[in-house]
Amino acid sequence: MSAHETVVHDPVFGGVVLAKLEALYPQYPDKRSLLLPALWLVQEARGWISDGSITEVAGQLGLTPAYVRGVVTFYTMYHTHPVGRHFIQVCTTSPCGICGAEDVARALVQHTGCGDLGATSADGRFTVIEVECLGACGFATPVIIDDDFIDSVTPERVPEILARYP
Repeated sequence: MSAHETVVHDPVFGGVVLAKLEALYPQYPDKRSLLLPALWLVQEARGWISDGSITEVAGQLGLTPAYVRGVVTFYTMYHTHPVGRHFIQVCTTSPCGICGAEDVARALVQHTGCGDLGATSADGRFTVIEVECLGACGFATPVIIDDDFIDSVTPERVPEILARYP
């Protein structure tokens, strides 16, 4: 089963994922404190956090699904829909905008085949979004691909950067 499959019927908290969650229990004062790490485990296993996964996390931690959904939708790092194998975030706030962020975003959309910001390429390889401030204004334009921070991205560098992500 692919980590990014959109229809998942099996519970995420079983086997290895459940063991990872249980291994975290001693490091936190109570189960509620495990919410963010539990959500990361779900996203790592499935690629995104579905409604079913929200309910499952709530059950594991003794929380309501509404509370868990509130946390998932508050933080931009959690995906509430399927995304490409490689998730690309490009900063387009004012300082980066002055340094050409819009051109970088256009180049990323063009070279990935996404067609538009927020869309996923037809081959399922990439999703490109714009974000507010990656906290690296001195390195405009910053981009995060998966867990990799890449600074000083220009439209000309985009093909070479994308080649690193099969």
